[in-house]
Amino acid sequence: MQPSNETGAPLAGRRIWFVGIGGAGLSAYAQLARAWGAEVGGWDRVETPYLDHLDGVPVTISPTPEAPAGWEVVVSSAFDYPGRTRAELLAELVALRDSIVVAGTHGKGTTAAMIAYVLRETGRDPAYLIGASVPQLGGNAAAGSGWLVVEGDESDRTVASLRPAIAVVTNLELDHHKTFASLAELEQLFDEWLGHVPQVVRNAQPAEIELALPGAHNRRNAGAALAALELVGVPRDEAVPALTTFRGSVRRFEVSEHGGLTIVDDYAHHPTEIAVTLAAAREHWPGRRLLVLFQPHLYSRTRHLARELGQALAEADSVAVTDVYPAREAPLTGVTGRLVVDALSDLGRLSAWTPNVEQGVDFLLRHARDGDVLVTLGAGDVDRAPALIAQRLG
Repeated sequence: MQPSNETGAPLAGRRIWFVGIGGAGLSAYAQLARAWGAEVGGWDRVETPYLDHLDGVPVTISPTPEAPAGWEVVVSSAFDYPGRTRAELLAELVALRDSIVVAGTHGKGTTAAMIAYVLRETGRDPAYLIGASVPQLGGNAAAGSGWLVVEGDESDRTVASLRPAIAVVTNLELDHHKTFASLAELEQLFDEWLGHVPQVVRNAQPAEIELALPGAHNRRNAGAALAALELVGVPRDEAVPALTTFRGSVRRFEVSEHGGLTIVDDYAHHPTEIAVTLAAAREHWPGRRLLVLFQPHLYSRTRHLARELGQALAEADSVAVTDVYPAREAPLTGVTGRLVVDALSDLGRLSAWTPNVEQGVDFLLRHARDGDVLVTLGAGDVDRAPALIAQRLG
């Protein structure tokens, strides 16, 4: 199956200003919009690494959002400013190109990256919009002439507005408790969305191949990727050799070595994600101690899943827990990271309450010995921990 695409510059003549252009999502949309002919610019509060991919694009850095007169304005969900939503623009971009949208609770970013990587490695020149940077792809976005590969987002229901040629569903589990009242409500959203998609990959068999990435969850991601690649005309015997060289995305089981210690940094923030990440570490380094620093993400998730978070973390040898990273949420009375500490205590496991990332790093380094694996987990600013560890180790 070959992509049937709009050619040339379908956004030519448009002037699009991105409020929140420094984020992973809008910076990627800006790259694609520029490649497809639009004049782009944007605002953000601070400089970010994602702006490095936007050389020559005018960017305003200031404390409050702003936009010049006469431009279309696309606004990140992180800011309150008049304009189109990022979801509305993404739906337009998907409609302009035969697309593969990967969605689901866990693994969607890795699966989308696997598909884009194999398409590129087999000479099919994909375009892609992926939430996390992929080092082997040189970033999280590109504007190739082939299939457009997109990571869809169910957290705010926006995936339902996308109309790809192919949908890939990795799995479904209740995660965003402020958006969905139940798993049944989430499943209903997907059922309705998939009714608009001509071809669907769902419940794909795990790939029984040797991957560069450890863990059963990555074999499941690879199985879904291979099924989607077959639908777009990449034979399995061509796809597998490329897929086995894929080394992952930033903060997806990202490994570094410092002073006799192995550091694994991962975005995992849901109990299932934590469990599979720790299982992958056990598989990859059998017999070595796992010391974990975990930062809960969102008050709503922590309130609903504290017990399950404790159960997942109990598989580590030692655990430190920070306070909740609030992201977009206001505090909830009585909801702190201590709920996870208490859940571990209920299981007979002592853990450390380290309210901030710096204290958590101090705990890990006080208790670490040569050969240990230090695992930093969460979707907030716990991503600072590996650099802090490296700095303190000299």
